[in-house]
Amino acid sequence: MSTLRALARAQALAAGVAQPVATVRHLHLSGRPLVLVPLAMAGEANAPLAALVGDAPDAARLLVVPQPRNRDQRFAFAAELAGTVLPYLDGFRGVSEAVPTDRGRDVRYRHVDAPQLLVPNPAGITFLRLLGRSTRFRRPDGDYPVHPSVPVLGRWLTFFAERAEHPGSSALLAMTDALSLHWATGQSVVEDLHLPALLGWIDPPAGLTGVEAAARAEDPAICPPAGPATDPDFDNHRLAPAVAAYAAAEDDPVALAGAYTELEGLLRDQLAPTWELMWRGVGLLRGLPPGARVAGRWDGDKDAFTGYAEHVDAGGAPQPRRDGAVAAAQRLHRLERALTSYAVQRAYDDPLVMAEHRLTGEAFVGEVTLADPKRVDDTGKRPVLRPRIQLVTTEPVPMPLGAALYSPARPTQKARVVFVTPAADGKTEVVLELSGGMGRGLTAPPGSVPEVGERLCYTTLSDAFMPAGAFPAVEETPWTHGGPPAPVPPGSDPGPDPGSGSGPDSGSGSGAGERVVAGPLSPLDGDPGEDWA
Repeated sequence: MSTLRALARAQALAAGVAQPVATVRHLHLSGRPLVLVPLAMAGEANAPLAALVGDAPDAARLLVVPQPRNRDQRFAFAAELAGTVLPYLDGFRGVSEAVPTDRGRDVRYRHVDAPQLLVPNPAGITFLRLLGRSTRFRRPDGDYPVHPSVPVLGRWLTFFAERAEHPGSSALLAMTDALSLHWATGQSVVEDLHLPALLGWIDPPAGLTGVEAAARAEDPAICPPAGPATDPDFDNHRLAPAVAAYAAAEDDPVALAGAYTELEGLLRDQLAPTWELMWRGVGLLRGLPPGARVAGRWDGDKDAFTGYAEHVDAGGAPQPRRDGAVAAAQRLHRLERALTSYAVQRAYDDPLVMAEHRLTGEAFVGEVTLADPKRVDDTGKRPVLRPRIQLVTTEPVPMPLGAALYSPARPTQKARVVFVTPAADGKTEVVLELSGGMGRGLTAPPGSVPEVGERLCYTTLSDAFMPAGAFPAVEETPWTHGGPPAPVPPGSDPGPDPGSGSGPDSGSGSGAGERVVAGPLSPLDGDPGEDWA
């Protein structure tokens, strides 16, 4: 936690309301996001219980799994979910736009917009990732067929879960993360994962402080959990009897319909408050102006969406269960580059974020007191324009002579530190030599060189292009990383998921292979080797 965010949390506790830690919105918000609020059965690894999904506040669709351990009902739920998600995705694939490439000498095409999924919290993202992993390898034929839309849904959910790991991506967002990025509350980071309490701090009801609203939100009878986990008291005293009644009425169609209606009503009551909170959060985020570089990051999401849509249309294979050594290294490298770029772009877009870097000595703000926009350096083979400016600042300037600095006001221009001179009254004079962003001539265009009286921020953070690293081909994987992968015969079974069982992604409760039964559920059926998680 940075110093400024810690201060903002202390101020929030003193004021009784969350404090803004951003002046702009650092993520893209679609005009028609798909909100998905999932619930999972307690004691079962990612077994879906219900979901509320829709792209408008008044367009919620409730999906229910009366027997979460029943294989047929689980995949029927996945097929119903696909009936909502896949048409939503297809709605963004109708119109394409031309994007110049190779410095304008060529063009490529991508969809003009991309879909966006919103879930209440990071656990919702994990739910979708595991649901995608358990469905993308299913087949519409064979011993245990599923609806043809189920494996397609699994591939798209995996795509969105992978985009959620990409820093700066807005394709799949957890509402608690999105709100915490822009507001600091007076509670702990763990408590911020509870959406009702977080919104209680940010937008408390009339007559209540943030502390009182958050305390009220901790009562599950008033604000049910935002999923996928459910309230144990609800599970034991309301859900378990409803599931038992549904199981007992299996042979009576009339009683079965009544039990289903009761179960549906219980689950809707649990999901409806979170559904309303999700759209309240959307409204709060829309109240912030987007950052200048948010659109560029959303273009990356549009490129990724277009590329994967083309991959699916071409009959490409689903995502592998486990990346090879080279693919894993390349993915890690992409994520590291994206994380660095995202941190710089947020600082460039938002003075409050840049203030954190000013405290750590990575940036300073000063006023231009002298400027020589016509200065030419003729010590080389040919004369080049190298204006110099002098700034006076009251902040520490720990940058060494010769260090390269950049200004968010002119990001394409580089400034080299020439002199750093302590002055009177605790001030510091900094002389910078400028290059770039002024054309190719010996006369700087108007506005390209800072003028006297202008107040500027200079930082060591650079938003310049970062070239990708070099990696060996797959067939040249070094022996230290397992060597080249063995060829897989076409049509062969991919085998068990290396991440299932007792691995970090299994989600199992007590141990590998052990199942914890919650409530009176039907026995396992279907594929005995299947692991839903």
